[in-house]
Amino acid sequence: MAASSANPPGRLRRDAQRNRDLLLATARDLFSRRGLDVPLDQIAKEAGVGNATLYRHFPTREALIGEVFADAAAVLAGAGEEALAAVDAWGAIERYFGRIFELVAADRGINDLVTQAIPTIPGMIEISRQNAATVGALVARAQQQGSMRADVVTMDLLFMLGPLCRALPATAELRPDLWRRYLALLLDGFRAQATHPLPVPPIGEEHLDKMFADLWEAESPDA
Repeated sequence: MAASSANPPGRLRRDAQRNRDLLLATARDLFSRRGLDVPLDQIAKEAGVGNATLYRHFPTREALIGEVFADAAAVLAGAGEEALAAVDAWGAIERYFGRIFELVAADRGINDLVTQAIPTIPGMIEISRQNAATVGALVARAQQQGSMRADVVTMDLLFMLGPLCRALPATAELRPDLWRRYLALLLDGFRAQATHPLPVPPIGEEHLDKMFADLWEAESPDA
């Protein structure tokens, strides 16, 4: 028997798209505030849909994360392309890592994505590969130009920047731009020339223990 009035398949397609959009928006908000370990059933609940609907659109957590952060991956790729096109390699290094740190300081989910590099997330291996290749090319050019010390390798830079990225959520409420000081300080250690003035003042010593206590509490599975 033919349908007599509205077009149910069309309505279902629109409803499905609406549910998908709600899930992505809700996941993006929760991941940004709480990180990638947010329970999926909470995402479904706050989006106003059932768990079955969530899993119909995103069969795994990794699939949802990959979709939510596709735009961030594109931003990182664009920042890499811009850095590689610059003439001054040291300036490109500063701008490239500055852009990355702006993203990871403002979004706990992107921080998790960058620092954990979970290989099962769609596109994550390619993101990590591109980042390492970009940094490697910039390090080599900076050394050729005489602006970076010759006794360091790409992994030195990546190894030291990872923990600094990971510490940023603990400083977000205290001082959102604190990362600028420590990124500048860290990069100064790679300079061939003398250091330059740091851009923001240091954190008070009295805040240090609380900062890291908050970080580990946030990392705890029971938190």
